[in-house]
Amino acid sequence: MSTEKPKVDDLLRRIDELIEIFRILSSDLKEISDDLRSLAGARVAPTGPEEIEATKKFRTIDDVQRVFTQDLAGMLYFEENEEYVLIRPRQYLGSDNFARIASIVRDQLGGEYISAGKESHFRVSRKV
Repeated sequence: MSTEKPKVDDLLRRIDELIEIFRILSSDLKEISDDLRSLAGARVAPTGPEEIEATKKFRTIDDVQRVFTQDLAGMLYFEENEEYVLIRPRQYLGSDNFARIASIVRDQLGGEYISAGKESHFRVSRKV
């Protein structure tokens, strides 16, 4: 029993030392973060092409879903990747519903239909 006590005391001391190191690191990181935030706030407008590109708005699934009526949106499954919002049918659409959806995708969203057998889908660019 006496051999365990020094080990426990040693471990507790080491934990206390690590906690103090984490406090110092946390304080330093907070200070750096505050400085970076103040520098970022001082920038008024993007300057380079990369920064201008980064400020462009991107569409989300919700943006695309809002364009469809509730009955049409219920027939569709929406997913998103880095470049596109993909729209896939949940069920057989029929020619009328397909035409309505294709018209909305093409005319209002600037998208297109991708014919790929069972993997066919509509796609809309996320870039606005």
